[in-house]
Amino acid sequence: MHDKERTLSRQKRREVRGKGGARGTNFPGTAERPSQRKQIFAAALKRLNRELRRLHNLTARTSHVDAARKALALRRAANFIPYPSAGLTAGEGMAPRLSTRRRKIVTGARIGRVSQATKVAQAIRDARGA
Repeated sequence: MHDKERTLSRQKRREVRGKGGARGTNFPGTAERPSQRKQIFAAALKRLNRELRRLHNLTARTSHVDAARKALALRRAANFIPYPSAGLTAGEGMAPRLSTRRRKIVTGARIGRVSQATKVAQAIRDARGA
């Protein structure tokens, strides 16, 4: 429509100057009316382009924000080392295993013998110095 009105306004100006003939009989009026309509269409085209640019910038911004959030999540996940799970465990926990070694019972007399030998050895060392 903008181009059509531009063509019509140019044709009207040519008619006013006398350089061109009339283009059909069903378009009366002066050159001002088509130029006004051309300006209206030009303004509408500007508004439309501005809105399209705004929508494009909005989608670009949201995709950048999503990419940044994903990168941050990946960076934070890299700080934690994922260890494998322990798998299935027993319900009651660990049970003690009985030792297969023989139990050695040390008698009281034997314990006394060792401590008496220590006392005797100490007395010998003390007598040596006196």
